[in-house]
Parts: sequence; C-alpha cells; structure tokens
Amino acid sequence: MKQIIVIPARLGSKRLKNKPMIDLKGKTMIERTFLQCAKAFDKNYIYVATDSKVISSLCKKKNINCILTSKKCLTGTDRVAEVAKKIKVDSYINVQGDEPLFNPADIIKLVKISKKKPNKILNGYCKIKNKDLYNSSNIPKVIFSNNKKLLYMSRSPIPGNKKLIFKEAYRQVCAYVFPRDKLLAFQKKKKTRFENIEDIEILRFLELGFEIEMVKLSEISKSVDTKSDIKKIINLIN
Repeated sequence: MKQIIVIPARLGSKRLKNKPMIDLKGKTMIERTFLQCAKAFDKNYIYVATDSKVISSLCKKKNINCILTSKKCLTGTDRVAEVAKKIKVDSYINVQGDEPLFNPADIIKLVKISKKKPNKILNGYCKIKNKDLYNSSNIPKVIFSNNKKLLYMSRSPIPGNKKLIFKEAYRQVCAYVFPRDKLLAFQKKKKTRFENIEDIEILRFLELGFEIEMVKLSEISKSVDTKSDIKKIINLIN
C-alpha cells in the first residue's frame, strides 16, 4: 500500500496570520510539524502543500518536499486533493500544519489501521476533559456511533443536555487518512451546507454520503489557533 503524508499550510489564516511561519524556539511551526511527522514516517514521502512562495522557499531551504497548490483551494483538504491529482498513491495521511507537537505514535497507529481498512476515511479523536475545551468554538466536537462511525461534528458544545452542564464529550484530532478516490470526490467549487455553517471541512464527506471512521488518538495533539496557544506550545517544547 502506497501512502504519503501531506501537510497543508497557508499564510492567510483569519484567526492567526502567518501561522505556519511563527517562530517556536528557533524553528517555524511548519518545520516543527514536519519534524514530528518525520519521527514516524520516511521524510522523503512527506509533502507540505501550500499556495505560499514564502512557505515553499522555507521548505526548499530546510530540504522539505513542497508542492505549490492553487490559491483557490477552499480548505486544507481541497489542498490535499490537489496533491492527489499530482501524486498518485493509495491513500493520503493529512496532518494539519498547525500541529507542532503532533504525536508520531498517532501516525503509526493511523498507518496500521489504514492498511487493514484501505477503503476507509479515518479521522482522529480523543476525550475532552474540561469544560473550557468543551465550550471553545475553536475545538470541533465529535459524535460517533458504537462502531465509531462519525455521526456529526460541531464547534458547538455537543453532546448537550437540558441543564447545559459539561458531562462527557470528545474532540477531533486533526489527522486523517483519505483513500484517493474519496479524496478526489471531495473537491467541489462550493462548500456543502453544514460544512459552510460549521466551518468544518470533514462534514463535506458526511454530506456527500461517505462514512468516516473515528480512531482514538492521544491527547498530546494541540493545534494553534490563537496567540495564547502559541505561549502554551512554547512552554511545552523542550
């Protein structure tokens, strides 16, 4: 089974500008994300996908594979789909470019499961342990069935209850495995209805009728969305 890791990255983040190029103790965020992936996967098969010449120049300097994609990509997953048109493999492991502490063991787990289930879309999740994360709109919460099929994902605090009390919840870990055929079917000129409302791209697969299997991953993963997140990440870097 042939696989590559694709790390989508763009400079134009609305919440945190120039996010991939933020310095984290001497290394940019995108470089740190790449290095975490390289602990679990051959670096020759890891690609940064970006529409930025600034990021591509950094990648060239750091000897990181980089593919320039269109500025018209609606989401990071659309960017990965563009890569799929240029590099034909069986499936694509997507690790977000704002995951500088991503756990390499989680990549190994996703690879292992994807080899057993080559036709499945996989997405990571872990348990939410405090109400701040539960209530944060930056954190997509997931609802799944007993056999780990994704039912819905939302930035709202779900599952909810009449008393509006945090009881039990799970969050998305932003790592995916996409079989090539399903990834190519994902690309559209417009976002689907609930994807657009929630601003969660994985919902497009659900709305197009595809199943998504959730995989329990570690809680180490911490995406960077705000300036306060940067401080937390820096404190965690050895």
